[in-house]
Amino acid sequence: MQKISAIAWSPNSKRHAVAASDRVIHLYDEQGQKRDKFSIRPAEQGNRSYIVRSMAFSPDSQKLAIAQSDNIVFVYKLGTEWGEKKSICNKFPQSSSVTCMTWPTDRPNDLVIGTAEGKVRVCIAKTNKSQSLFG
Repeated sequence: MQKISAIAWSPNSKRHAVAASDRVIHLYDEQGQKRDKFSIRPAEQGNRSYIVRSMAFSPDSQKLAIAQSDNIVFVYKLGTEWGEKKSICNKFPQSSSVTCMTWPTDRPNDLVIGTAEGKVRVCIAKTNKSQSLFG
């Protein structure tokens, strides 16, 4: 049995994602049936001592942001249909571990994160950059 570190529901309620301690994201449909899975990658090659801290679906339910304890947030493009190839479309390195995040529905290009050092930052998908909202 794997330890679960994060769970997220998509805004359209068609998918939910579960992050296990083996660094695999399991995707389930609205009926609770397992439909897909994919492995996540570390911020630096060779590092396998990280866990998923938080996850958030984009407002259109086609992307999944994954905050990891190795100070990075990756945004994976999941696609619209089950079984589509998963790819990283954004990465946001941080100065400390991301502890929580949310993807506001009225701002589809802005991912808001909270860090272990007490900062709230916004990650802007269009520019692939992040900036502090307050510390």
